[in-house]
Amino acid sequence: MDPTYNLNGGFKPTMKRFADLDGPDFFPTPAWAVEALMDNEPFEGQIWEPACGDGTMAKVLGSRGNDVIASDLYDRGYGEVGIDFLSCGREADNIVTNPPYNAAEGFLRVGLSSSKRKVALLLRLAFLEGANRYKTIFSKNPPSRVWVFSERITFYPAGAKQQGTGTTAYAWFVWDKLAVPGASQLCWLGPGYKAASAKEKPML
Repeated sequence: MDPTYNLNGGFKPTMKRFADLDGPDFFPTPAWAVEALMDNEPFEGQIWEPACGDGTMAKVLGSRGNDVIASDLYDRGYGEVGIDFLSCGREADNIVTNPPYNAAEGFLRVGLSSSKRKVALLLRLAFLEGANRYKTIFSKNPPSRVWVFSERITFYPAGAKQQGTGTTAYAWFVWDKLAVPGASQLCWLGPGYKAASAKEKPML
């Protein structure tokens, strides 16, 4: 079996999205998935998007009136380039991102220490599973809210032809430092965001 299929001691499911362990892991986030978060989860203060890619997520975040910092380790034509989120030591009021596939736990760890208000990560719903994550994350820092998508998100490598639908459930995991500690809420993002996005012109 391909060794890249073993991530953090567990085998990832077979799906269109794959992990590139030796280089950039770039799967642009559909704008509608970010709209769903912003419609249901308010953010006060500055937002840092530290894996901004082509800027799709940062543009949606900025469209709601927030001051947005966009950066990425790789040059994809948007934001500040060459910034390693895991080691740069910056801080922000809020951190919102779709973390690289093979670095989600590291992004969460750094996000919790670098944010003053909220951390919101777009992750597989299966991120909730696992004895190791329970020990290292959830028993100590459970999310304040988990926003589960009722519609499937399909991720494509940059430049790939978009067709078909995703087979994996995703959710926004939100850690809110102003919420009651240890009180996790399971919430749902209703259908309609994907269809509404298809009718609109792409955000420039």
